Amino acid sequence: MRTIIEDFKESSCHYLDQGEEKVRKSFDFLHEEDVWKKPNSALNSMGNLLLHLQGNISQYIISSLGKNPDTRQRDEEFQSNPGYSKKKLLEDFAGTVAKAKEIIRNCPEEELLRIRRVQGFELSGTAIVIHVTEHLSYHAGQIAFWTKFLKEKDLGFYKGTNLNKKNE
Repeated sequence: MRTIIEDFKESSCHYLDQGEEKVRKSFDFLHEEDVWKKPNSALNSMGNLLLHLQGNISQYIISSLGKNPDTRQRDEEFQSNPGYSKKKLLEDFAGTVAKAKEIIRNCPEEELLRIRRVQGFELSGTAIVIHVTEHLSYHAGQIAFWTKFLKEKDLGFYKGTNLNKKNE
């Protein structure tokens, strides 16, 4: 029988995987030039959102929870087009998510409960994991919406799944 801590860790990693998969599936429909499109100055390109997600995951999980130096340069995540290819963005993002999941899975219970300061906020380790999971989900939704808008396609996130099935 799994403990609540083990369930929390595995459930969190599952939702990080889902977010990464939604981003990857969205990016599969995009051409290189689509990645850096901005419909107006108040919005970010999908490439910038991916850089932002990497920065957030790195600062919150890899640095704080993983006890590594905080090297995030947040303002750089929003530069118009720093020259990364779609392939490079996705590879770096996948590596960041994989490292974060490794840290979550190996995080001792006392570290999940310990309060620390991240980006000016006082958070427990569990709050950090929840924040990163929610933040990834939020921006993955933005990327999916923007992709659907540009390509006028269903991205097939739940293809083959009966979403009308009733609870048992």
